[in-house]
Amino acid sequence: MFTYSTKGTCSRQILFDVDADNKLHNVKFIGGCGGNLQGIAKLVEGKDIDDIQKTLQGIKCRNNTSCPDQLARAIQAYKDRENARA
Repeated sequence: MFTYSTKGTCSRQILFDVDADNKLHNVKFIGGCGGNLQGIAKLVEGKDIDDIQKTLQGIKCRNNTSCPDQLARAIQAYKDRENARA
């Protein structure tokens, strides 16, 4: 499970798995607005990480970011880690 520490949002961490087909699974937000974040987690379940990232990046709430934007950044951090391993 990949863990990302968020910046500038009420949620503190995002945890998720990515399968061999680059599909996102088991998304969990730690902290933040429970109902909204559970909704986001269900909406992205099983979706392609590139599609999720394109859709969510740049969404603003406060501090020039948002929980969806932080998920897009978490996906980028995951990709960066995987590319460094290659």
